[in-house]
Amino acid sequence: MPSPKTFNTGPVFLIVLAAITTLMPLSLHLFFPAVPSVKDDFKTTESIANLTVSLPLFVMAFASLVYGSLSDRLGRRTVLLGAIALFVSGSIVSALADQIWILIAGRILQAAGGGGGLGLARTIARDVFGADKLMKVLSYLTMAYAMGPMIAAPIGGFLVDQWGWRSCLILAGAFGVLIAILCWLRMFETQENTVSSGARMSIFRSYIKLLGNFRFTSFVLQSGFTSSVFFTMAAASSFLMIDYLGRPASEYGMWFICFPAGFLTGSLISSQMSGRVRIETMVLIGSIIMTLGALTQVGFILVGVITPLTIFLPGYFAIMSQGIALPSAQAGAINTAGTLAGTAAGIGVFIQLFAAGISTQIYGLIANGTPYPMALVVSVLTICTLIVGVIPFMTRDRGSST
Repeated sequence: MPSPKTFNTGPVFLIVLAAITTLMPLSLHLFFPAVPSVKDDFKTTESIANLTVSLPLFVMAFASLVYGSLSDRLGRRTVLLGAIALFVSGSIVSALADQIWILIAGRILQAAGGGGGLGLARTIARDVFGADKLMKVLSYLTMAYAMGPMIAAPIGGFLVDQWGWRSCLILAGAFGVLIAILCWLRMFETQENTVSSGARMSIFRSYIKLLGNFRFTSFVLQSGFTSSVFFTMAAASSFLMIDYLGRPASEYGMWFICFPAGFLTGSLISSQMSGRVRIETMVLIGSIIMTLGALTQVGFILVGVITPLTIFLPGYFAIMSQGIALPSAQAGAINTAGTLAGTAAGIGVFIQLFAAGISTQIYGLIANGTPYPMALVVSVLTICTLIVGVIPFMTRDRGSST
């Protein structure tokens, strides 16, 4: 296995790494505009239709734990190719579903594969670029992550209006096949020593060791709460736009661009600040901006001013804060892990998705066709984000994150 200095990290490698990062947002955001159509097609309730989004989040969360630990033991490339195969299989099952529960099962299988992309991409980035350059590389990967929903939501809305919700799943499967071909041809193994002492450690001992680190835990919790705000807004906004305000799915898809555009803007800011501002400060700044943006949106809802602009413009700034803080929180968590980088990345993705899954499921359970359930859930999550975001800054002298 080559040393890190001999890795071929040219433009093609970076493009493939960015494509891997888009697996998760593709499987989720391409389907958001389809959920109301799924509810109507299968004549089911909003809560059950929302399971096609919330359950995949839980599955991705637990899958990311498995992929992270397996990649520390078996290598990155083998595990990655297996994840993509599951993603494509789930896309096919979902597209062919003739019952809501078969669709949900297919989405679960699709999510089991999609859950490997984000964590493995982060781990591969650390293998290749090292801790010093990790934050900057993660900033660029989060831009690719943001481009996924930015492109997927309007395309999904267009596909739903033109050819129905199944076309979203067909496109996702085709993209998965393309990524598989690129990885097979261009992705090399980056794990230099799959039998290191860290890799031999039992899975549960690895989790306990990392979660016992106060700074590691605060970094991953901050990522989890900010992701929960985003996914709650994303899940709720489709029903608010299409059912509550009576707008077509294609219009929702265009407005939805505000969310990933905000994330992309925040990622650009983060990449420019890399190496200049401590990561604890970036996490705190992101938490404060999210609080201001999210509570502004809640304020409009509470006074009864509910339009696409009052939903998505404050949402833009709230999600921009996630782009600012997330690369720093990721780098802070992974850099504390040493030989357990894959496991750390897996835990980070798990916390992000598990928290997001819980929040969207809670929203689905209390949804009543009005904007107020979203306002309640977002308010609670925003307060939690601010509390957890302060902790790394207050304990910054205990770590060496830069």
